[in-house]
Amino acid sequence: MVKTALEEFAFLIPLLPALAFAITFFFGKKMPSGGAIVPILAIAASFVISFAITLGLLANPGEVVSQSYSWFAVLDIGILIDPLAAVMLSMVSFVSLLIHIYAVSYMSHDEGKARYFAETALFTAAMLSLVLSDNILQLFVSWELVGLCSYLLIGFWFEKPSAAAAAKKAFLTTRVGDVMFLTGIIVLTSDLLKLAGGFQEGVYLLRFDEIFSYIPQLSALQVNIFGFEVSHLTIITLLFFGGAVGKSGQFPLHVWLPDAMEGPTTVSALIHAATMVTAGVYLVARTFPMFIAAPGTLMVVAYLGGFTALFAGTMGIVMNDLKRVLAYSTISQLGYMMLALGLGATVGLEAVGVSLFHLINHAFFKALLFLCAGSVIHAVGTQDMRELGGVGKVMPITAGTMAIAALSLAGFGIPGTSIGTSGFMSKDPIIENAYLFAEHSGNWIPYIFAIVAALLTSIYIFRLIFMTFTGKPRSDYHGHESPAIMTVPLSILALFALVFGSLTRTGFMNFLEETFTNSFVDLNIGNLAGIGGNELVEAVGHEPVLILWLPLIMAVAGLAIAFVIYYLKAFSLGPLASMKNPIYRLLYRRYYQHEIYTEFFSIGIVYGVIAFLTQVVDVIVDSIVEGIGILTVGVGEELRKVQTGVVQTYATVIIAGVSLLIILIKLITEVL
Repeated sequence: MVKTALEEFAFLIPLLPALAFAITFFFGKKMPSGGAIVPILAIAASFVISFAITLGLLANPGEVVSQSYSWFAVLDIGILIDPLAAVMLSMVSFVSLLIHIYAVSYMSHDEGKARYFAETALFTAAMLSLVLSDNILQLFVSWELVGLCSYLLIGFWFEKPSAAAAAKKAFLTTRVGDVMFLTGIIVLTSDLLKLAGGFQEGVYLLRFDEIFSYIPQLSALQVNIFGFEVSHLTIITLLFFGGAVGKSGQFPLHVWLPDAMEGPTTVSALIHAATMVTAGVYLVARTFPMFIAAPGTLMVVAYLGGFTALFAGTMGIVMNDLKRVLAYSTISQLGYMMLALGLGATVGLEAVGVSLFHLINHAFFKALLFLCAGSVIHAVGTQDMRELGGVGKVMPITAGTMAIAALSLAGFGIPGTSIGTSGFMSKDPIIENAYLFAEHSGNWIPYIFAIVAALLTSIYIFRLIFMTFTGKPRSDYHGHESPAIMTVPLSILALFALVFGSLTRTGFMNFLEETFTNSFVDLNIGNLAGIGGNELVEAVGHEPVLILWLPLIMAVAGLAIAFVIYYLKAFSLGPLASMKNPIYRLLYRRYYQHEIYTEFFSIGIVYGVIAFLTQVVDVIVDSIVEGIGILTVGVGEELRKVQTGVVQTYATVIIAGVSLLIILIKLITEVL
């Protein structure tokens, strides 16, 4: 175990923001700025502790911080900070801190700012607790708390029907994934109890190191499904991934994420960059040894991740709402992260480092994008890009920092070098691994998904830049640059979006490689490969020059397309961008997902067919119950008539009964 000056205070990382929630909730209204200073100081302290522990782990490769406390002898409340958790803790606390500072000005005129800062503090605490958890049950409890906080914050302006509806949509949609995740935990617990011979005092079966030690046995347990032998490990990991699909907005449970913009923009920044949506990716990364031993599940992860990246990009290019474009961008980038993890069937445990590197870089430039959008909305009063234009002239700092975020998202850099934006340094390895997967397996679909999504990413983000910041104003707005308390966090995030990737890429990858090879987990990667039956290949050699440069070519092509159409206005999109165009209408209506999910499934199937069948069953059950009741009452009414209340009648009946009983006894004794 690594020893640092602040290791003993690791438990304070989630506890301090939780305490800040309680203080701000009860006393925030009586404090300046709704008590914002309390969560800011608490999260700042959490970041200091997290970063100090991260530095300690960097100085002591292969070590971890582990604290565990017994709960009812067989359950565990514990802390595990390894390289994977350390980078997540540092990112979540740092980005959340900047967002909270920014929100002091953004929420300054909101009457509910005390409630806002209390809920965002709890949101941050829940995410930090999730990352720290050393066992799957504790992680699930924090997972659910994250979901609750998202519901409260998306519906923060609950007096607006659209906000209330969006909050319910997010809560119910993610519940589908949560039920799958919980089912996976139940199946896993059942298997572990069977393999371990029941509970044993002092052995915490749901702790990650214990779970990983049973991977060979879990893989050996088989069940027959439609004539196919499927391992229990495959079933468990698929159920876990179902939970990740809900939280991290993967198809088909992504529909809640674009509507999550109904909350304050700072909430969108928290959800899309630092907290909720990263929880699903973290879950797959945290349990990755299980996934790498279930290659079938990894293929599902890769295909679904790649498809989500492309699918969301097609909708992002037609959205006109500033925040909705960024929401589809988040879904697409989360797809890249899942794709990177799914490619672990080819590159092994390196996939965790590749995915998490993009997750961290994405947190910087996506938080920056949303906060810049918030800066525009705060100053101009609209988020419809069709009403903007020329904003860069009145908001140069916001325009400049958002342009840096756009370059990072699109992935601009020089292939084969360490020169490039953070997004370039992390997204390119994912696309390269997709190519290695294609070369190794002959399956080019994930690579095609990834490379086409790169083109769409560049188109929609520079469409946003040109429509918002260039040209002439398309409405009578009176914009102004945001105050320093908002622009300083923007500048800090812009710096990270620009250089963090190039400065840390090699060190980050090497650091993350220690996650599942440290003394705490003690895994043998070769054995895992044998268990799963998948062949890990070493990425030896160099990709062809065209493959190496193709992601940048796609980014430049997307910029050029957006420049010609939205800046030069070389030709009109009138006929194409019209609801009369079936393709445009399909994309703008988001593939009719609302109609399919709400009108067909919810109203038609659930409220229609299922409700009708339930009503039929209810009528049948009610009829049976009522029939029994009527019969009982009828029999009681008849029996009641026997009760006359006359003592002589009762005496006569008793004497007759006793006489009959004596006669029967006499007859029986004579026969015997």
